[in-house]
Amino acid sequence: MNGLRRWARLALGMPSFVRTGQFGDGRETACADFVEATAPRGDVAAALAAIDTFATREAMLVKVLSVEFSAANAEVARRIWAHAGVAGRVTCVVGTIGDGGHTLDTLAGEHDVTAGGVDLLFIDHDKSAYLPDLLAIEERGWLHRGSIVVADNVRIPGAPGYRRYMREQQGVRWDTVEHKTHVEYQSLLPDLVLESEYLVG
Repeated sequence: MNGLRRWARLALGMPSFVRTGQFGDGRETACADFVEATAPRGDVAAALAAIDTFATREAMLVKVLSVEFSAANAEVARRIWAHAGVAGRVTCVVGTIGDGGHTLDTLAGEHDVTAGGVDLLFIDHDKSAYLPDLLAIEERGWLHRGSIVVADNVRIPGAPGYRRYMREQQGVRWDTVEHKTHVEYQSLLPDLVLESEYLVG
Protein backbone atom coordinates (compact mmCIF):
# COMPACT_ATOMS: atom_id res chain seq x y z
CA MET A 1 0.00 0.00 0.00
CA ASN A 2 2.94 2.37 0.57
CA GLY A 3 3.78 1.86 -3.11
CA LEU A 4 0.24 2.85 -4.10
CA ARG A 5 0.53 6.04 -2.08
CA ARG A 6 3.85 6.91 -3.69
CA TRP A 7 2.48 6.32 -7.22
CA ALA A 8 -0.66 8.30 -6.45
CA ARG A 9 1.35 11.27 -5.16
CA LEU A 10 3.58 11.08 -8.20
CA ALA A 11 0.78 10.85 -10.74
CA LEU A 12 -1.31 13.72 -9.45
CA GLY A 13 1.28 16.40 -9.87
CA MET A 14 3.60 15.00 -12.50
CA PRO A 15 3.04 17.66 -15.20
CA SER A 16 3.81 20.54 -12.82
CA PHE A 17 6.57 18.55 -11.11
CA VAL A 18 8.38 17.93 -14.39
CA ARG A 19 8.38 21.68 -15.09
CA THR A 20 9.00 23.13 -11.63
CA GLY A 21 10.06 20.44 -9.16
CA GLN A 22 6.82 21.12 -7.22
CA PHE A 23 3.39 19.59 -7.64
CA GLY A 24 1.99 23.11 -7.80
CA ASP A 25 -1.15 22.86 -5.69
CA GLY A 26 0.27 23.81 -2.29
CA ARG A 27 0.61 20.23 -1.08
CA GLU A 28 4.30 20.60 -0.25
CA THR A 29 3.62 23.43 2.19
CA ALA A 30 0.54 21.69 3.60
CA CYS A 31 2.54 18.49 4.10
CA ALA A 32 5.36 20.35 5.88
CA ASP A 33 2.79 22.09 8.11
CA PHE A 34 1.20 18.71 8.94
CA VAL A 35 4.58 17.12 9.75
CA GLU A 36 5.57 20.02 12.02
CA ALA A 37 2.20 19.88 13.80
CA THR A 38 2.13 16.12 14.39
CA ALA A 39 5.70 14.71 14.54
CA PRO A 40 8.16 15.46 17.35
CA ARG A 41 11.18 17.45 16.19
CA GLY A 42 14.16 15.19 15.49
CA ASP A 43 12.09 12.00 15.13
CA VAL A 44 12.70 10.79 11.56
CA ALA A 45 10.35 7.79 11.84
CA ALA A 46 7.53 9.98 13.12
CA ALA A 47 8.11 12.51 10.34
CA LEU A 48 7.93 9.78 7.68
CA ALA A 49 4.80 8.35 9.28
CA ALA A 50 3.25 11.83 9.28
CA ILE A 51 3.97 12.19 5.56
CA ASP A 52 2.20 8.87 4.91
CA THR A 53 -0.73 9.96 7.08
CA PHE A 54 -0.94 13.27 5.23
CA ALA A 55 -0.89 11.50 1.86
CA THR A 56 -3.66 9.06 2.75
CA ARG A 57 -5.95 11.15 4.95
CA GLU A 58 -5.27 14.82 4.41
CA ALA A 59 -4.14 15.28 0.81
CA MET A 60 -6.19 15.08 -2.35
CA LEU A 61 -5.24 11.87 -4.13
CA VAL A 62 -5.87 10.83 -7.70
CA LYS A 63 -8.28 8.30 -9.01
CA VAL A 64 -6.48 5.05 -9.82
CA LEU A 65 -7.86 2.70 -12.47
CA SER A 66 -6.58 -0.84 -12.90
CA VAL A 67 -7.40 -3.10 -15.83
CA GLU A 68 -7.39 -6.80 -14.90
CA PHE A 69 -7.93 -9.73 -17.27
CA SER A 70 -9.10 -12.11 -14.53
CA ALA A 71 -12.41 -11.40 -12.80
CA ALA A 72 -11.24 -13.50 -9.83
CA ASN A 73 -8.06 -11.41 -9.47
CA ALA A 74 -10.11 -8.23 -9.78
CA GLU A 75 -12.34 -9.34 -6.92
CA VAL A 76 -9.31 -10.12 -4.73
CA ALA A 77 -7.89 -6.67 -5.48
CA ARG A 78 -11.22 -5.00 -4.64
CA ARG A 79 -11.38 -6.81 -1.30
CA ILE A 80 -7.87 -5.67 -0.41
CA TRP A 81 -8.57 -2.07 -1.45
CA ALA A 82 -11.79 -2.04 0.56
CA HIS A 83 -9.97 -3.40 3.59
CA ALA A 84 -7.25 -0.76 3.16
CA GLY A 85 -9.86 1.99 2.97
CA VAL A 86 -9.00 3.13 -0.57
CA ALA A 87 -11.89 1.57 -2.49
CA GLY A 88 -13.29 5.02 -3.19
CA ARG A 89 -10.11 6.00 -5.05
CA VAL A 90 -9.13 2.74 -6.75
CA THR A 91 -11.26 0.94 -9.32
CA CYS A 92 -10.61 -2.33 -11.13
CA VAL A 93 -12.10 -2.80 -14.59
CA VAL A 94 -12.23 -6.38 -15.87
CA GLY A 95 -11.01 -6.63 -19.45
CA THR A 96 -7.98 -6.04 -21.66
CA ILE A 97 -6.87 -3.03 -23.63
CA GLY A 98 -6.56 -5.17 -26.75
CA ASP A 99 -10.16 -6.44 -26.80
CA GLY A 100 -11.24 -4.42 -29.81
CA GLY A 101 -12.00 -1.26 -27.87
CA HIS A 102 -14.55 -2.59 -25.37
CA THR A 103 -12.42 -1.95 -22.28
CA LEU A 104 -11.20 1.40 -23.60
CA ASP A 105 -14.84 2.39 -24.21
CA THR A 106 -15.68 1.31 -20.65
CA LEU A 107 -12.84 3.40 -19.23
CA ALA A 108 -14.04 6.43 -21.21
CA GLY A 109 -17.78 5.98 -20.71
CA GLU A 110 -18.04 4.68 -17.16
CA HIS A 111 -14.86 6.04 -15.57
CA ASP A 112 -14.46 9.42 -17.27
CA VAL A 113 -11.06 8.83 -18.85
CA THR A 114 -10.79 11.74 -21.28
CA ALA A 115 -8.34 13.38 -23.66
CA GLY A 116 -5.15 14.25 -21.81
CA GLY A 117 -6.51 12.67 -18.63
CA VAL A 118 -3.82 10.05 -17.95
CA ASP A 119 -0.90 11.38 -15.91
CA LEU A 120 0.70 8.03 -15.09
CA LEU A 121 0.36 4.67 -16.84
CA PHE A 122 1.91 1.58 -15.25
CA ILE A 123 2.26 -1.37 -17.65
CA ASP A 124 2.75 -4.83 -16.14
CA HIS A 125 0.82 -7.58 -17.95
CA ASP A 126 1.21 -9.69 -21.11
CA LYS A 127 4.58 -8.47 -22.38
CA SER A 128 3.61 -8.94 -26.04
CA ALA A 129 0.72 -6.51 -25.45
CA TYR A 130 2.83 -3.66 -24.03
CA LEU A 131 3.34 -1.85 -27.33
CA PRO A 132 -0.10 -2.37 -28.93
CA ASP A 133 -1.81 -1.38 -25.67
CA LEU A 134 0.30 1.77 -25.34
CA LEU A 135 -0.42 2.70 -28.96
CA ALA A 136 -4.16 2.15 -28.41
CA ILE A 137 -4.12 4.46 -25.38
CA GLU A 138 -2.06 7.02 -27.28
CA GLU A 139 -4.50 6.84 -30.21
CA ARG A 140 -7.35 7.71 -27.86
CA GLY A 141 -5.52 10.92 -26.97
CA TRP A 142 -5.48 10.09 -23.26
CA LEU A 143 -1.82 11.04 -22.79
CA HIS A 144 -0.54 14.62 -22.58
CA ARG A 145 2.88 16.22 -22.71
CA GLY A 146 4.52 15.13 -19.45
CA SER A 147 2.50 11.93 -19.00
CA ILE A 148 4.70 9.20 -17.55
CA VAL A 149 4.58 5.56 -18.66
CA VAL A 150 6.36 2.97 -16.52
CA ALA A 151 6.83 -0.51 -18.01
CA ASP A 152 7.92 -3.39 -15.77
CA ASN A 153 9.78 -6.59 -16.71
CA VAL A 154 11.02 -5.25 -20.04
CA ARG A 155 14.05 -7.56 -20.01
CA ILE A 156 12.62 -10.70 -18.33
CA PRO A 157 10.35 -12.15 -19.55
CA GLY A 158 10.91 -9.27 -21.91
CA ALA A 159 9.08 -6.85 -24.16
CA PRO A 160 11.58 -6.40 -27.01
CA GLY A 161 9.13 -4.70 -29.36
CA TYR A 162 8.20 -2.15 -26.70
CA ARG A 163 11.84 -1.46 -25.85
CA ARG A 164 12.76 -1.11 -29.53
CA TYR A 165 9.86 1.33 -30.08
CA MET A 166 10.92 3.48 -27.12
CA ARG A 167 14.50 3.57 -28.42
CA GLU A 168 13.31 4.52 -31.92
CA GLN A 169 11.10 7.29 -30.51
CA GLN A 170 13.71 8.64 -28.09
CA GLY A 171 13.60 12.43 -28.23
CA VAL A 172 10.78 12.37 -30.79
CA ARG A 173 7.66 11.15 -29.01
CA TRP A 174 9.21 9.82 -25.80
CA ASP A 175 12.07 10.52 -23.41
CA THR A 176 12.92 7.16 -21.84
CA VAL A 177 15.19 6.18 -18.98
CA GLU A 178 16.03 2.49 -18.49
CA HIS A 179 16.31 1.51 -14.83
CA LYS A 180 18.28 -1.64 -14.02
CA THR A 181 16.54 -3.83 -11.47
CA HIS A 182 15.91 -7.52 -10.73
CA VAL A 183 13.10 -9.93 -11.44
CA GLU A 184 10.55 -10.02 -8.61
CA TYR A 185 11.18 -12.00 -5.43
CA GLN A 186 14.91 -12.62 -6.00
CA SER A 187 18.16 -10.78 -6.62
CA LEU A 188 19.92 -12.91 -9.26
CA LEU A 189 18.12 -12.29 -12.56
CA PRO A 190 18.60 -8.78 -13.95
CA ASP A 191 15.60 -6.95 -15.35
CA LEU A 192 14.68 -3.52 -16.69
CA VAL A 193 11.98 -1.00 -15.88
CA LEU A 194 11.43 1.67 -18.52
CA GLU A 195 10.25 5.12 -17.42
CA SER A 196 9.09 7.20 -20.38
CA GLU A 197 7.88 10.79 -20.52
CA TYR A 198 5.47 11.66 -23.34
CA LEU A 199 6.78 14.57 -25.41
CA VAL A 200 3.75 15.18 -27.63
CA GLY A 201 1.04 17.75 -27.00
